[in-house]
This record gives sequence, C-alpha cells and structure tokens, in this order.
Amino acid sequence: RAMIMGMGSEKGLEKITAKVPLKEMYKYTTSLSSITGGRGLFTLEYDNYEKVPSDVQDELLKAYAEEQEEE
Repeated sequence: RAMIMGMGSEKGLEKITAKVPLKEMYKYTTSLSSITGGRGLFTLEYDNYEKVPSDVQDELLKAYAEEQEEE
C-alpha cells in the first residue's frame, strides 16, 4: 500500500521517497537488510492520518471482536 513519491541519487546513494502506512513498516528493517546485504537504511517520519481501506478495516474489526470474545 506504499505510494512512491520520488526517486533519485543523493551523495552517491540511491534515494526513494514514499508514503507508507505504519502497519506496512513492521519488519521493514529486516527486509531491507536482507535485500541490500545489510547496507541499506531508512528514516521514518510521521506525515498524516488517513482513512483505513474498508477491507483492512473489516479485518481489524473482526480481530478486535474475536479478542473481546476471548476476554
């Protein structure tokens, strides 16, 4: 669900700018390390809140309801 905002070179490095939901960044450090042989790095900063897509919202509500039933 990432949106690539731009690509380019900066100080001899390749740079990709993207907007990505925080949930999608889970385990990104591990994936990036695997893809780049441990040489890649990233920075993360808050941008804004957005409405969750309906399919993701349905999954979240279902998981929440199941969790409430267990308690």
